[in-house]
Amino acid sequence: MSKAPETRTFAAQNRKARHDYSIEDTYEAGIVLTGTEVKSLRGGKSNIVESYATEKGGEVWLVNAYIPEYTQGNRFNHEPRRPRKLLLHRHQCRRLIGAVQREGYTLVPLSVYFNQRGIAKVELGLAVGKKLHDKRADLRKREWERERQRLLKRG
Repeated sequence: MSKAPETRTFAAQNRKARHDYSIEDTYEAGIVLTGTEVKSLRGGKSNIVESYATEKGGEVWLVNAYIPEYTQGNRFNHEPRRPRKLLLHRHQCRRLIGAVQREGYTLVPLSVYFNQRGIAKVELGLAVGKKLHDKRADLRKREWERERQRLLKRG
């Protein structure tokens, strides 16, 4: 029996990450949120462009992700840029922490979304920073693909 395609409701995306980094591998992680953070995420005004994931005490944490305060949150509101714990399997944590410490990789959040069950997830990318000449090469390649498609369309 085949699986139904997974639908995702995106709360935030980091489109700039794929331009600035070469993504080697991606991981899906749960995220520990308070009630007002979940309600605010559903509003879609969050931002993860300047955020990154780091290791603290053998765990992976999301740092500098902006989730605005919930407007009806009164005194139970959350701090917008607080560090948030990411939920990963132990072997995934070890692998990611080892890659960051030994091999010089960076953990970049690519998107925050809600899965079919309504649970907030973070898509993490194990990335290496691109140099300027790599970015230029990617741009040339993209332009050539567009031109090639135009030529094939004309016949």
